[in-house]
Amino acid sequence: MKDKIEKRIRRKAHIKTVMKNNIKPRLCIFKSLNNIYAQVFSFDNKVLAQVSSLNTAVKGKIKGHKGNVETAKIVGKEIAGLCLQKSITEVAFDRNGYIYHGRVKALADAARESGLKF
Repeated sequence: MKDKIEKRIRRKAHIKTVMKNNIKPRLCIFKSLNNIYAQVFSFDNKVLAQVSSLNTAVKGKIKGHKGNVETAKIVGKEIAGLCLQKSITEVAFDRNGYIYHGRVKALADAARESGLKF
């Protein structure tokens, strides 16, 4: 039986091939047990914006544990705000092989509600 990491790497490889042909900037996420990170990359893989649950602006808004859905929503709103400041209104959502559920879904929904289009 394949373990969790092997399954994620397999999904990630499939997503990367789909993203190759995309002309929009890419919103890529990474999550660990304690934190969640969101970065927006340009076509040539340069970082345009980044937010994580470790940023001081986000830390002030977090109540309780940093690895929960509420923190993901805060990070989603912050990354959308940064993108809109830099005139990025439309991005391709790269879930990085993670299942679209829980913190990943919360981050994406919060970014959409804040004005970012996927």
